[in-house]
Amino acid sequence: MRIRWMALGATMLAVALAGCGYSGTGGGPTNAPPAGAIRLDGVEVRQYKGEKLGSVNDFRENSIKGPQHVDIASYHLVVNGLVDSAREYTYSEVTSGHASYEKVVQLDCVEGWSVKVLWQGVRLSDLIKEAGPKRGANTVVFRAADGYTTSLPLSYIQDNDILLAYRMNGVTLPAERGFPFQLVAENKWGYKWIKWVTTIELSNDTSYRGYWESRGYTNSGDRNKSSFGE
Repeated sequence: MRIRWMALGATMLAVALAGCGYSGTGGGPTNAPPAGAIRLDGVEVRQYKGEKLGSVNDFRENSIKGPQHVDIASYHLVVNGLVDSAREYTYSEVTSGHASYEKVVQLDCVEGWSVKVLWQGVRLSDLIKEAGPKRGANTVVFRAADGYTTSLPLSYIQDNDILLAYRMNGVTLPAERGFPFQLVAENKWGYKWIKWVTTIELSNDTSYRGYWESRGYTNSGDRNKSSFGE
């Protein structure tokens, strides 16, 4: 999988993929959005440096409780658990107060299809570093506005510059795709790509099982392995 990574400067590209269900729209950009298309805050980028991208509208909604419409005025992103200093961020403190990065990353669904998207966001490791992980912290548990949970090893997040995204294909994440924040869990199956993130908890519980993991999906979520029977 080709991944492009770059720190964005003041002249950031100004021109979104979450979930795990295909709607079958596909194809390149058109003059008019397809029927029932998600409303976007701008024009969606469909190519990046010669690489064709999937679309926001290539995905159907299949989350556990339907799209979550987060009130951004009262929203806070919490970083807590085994940390020196628990943190709470407003949306703007995350998006404007931290360096922004972009990556082309492919999401692979356990249903057997894949879509590639240009993601923009902050490095999750930067937020964790600010809270100061305590000795022994080795697992990061994520919680979402709809009650969904999942977890990943802290080392995986630090070694792979994992993004917490707020834009996709050059537009702000729509509610249907995880606004305000979507985890870009590259090289992991789609059930690890948690949407509507509200809490990032540092833990030493390597056996923690999230929503789908507690229902039989593998805890590692590694894309090069079966999603069952870990």
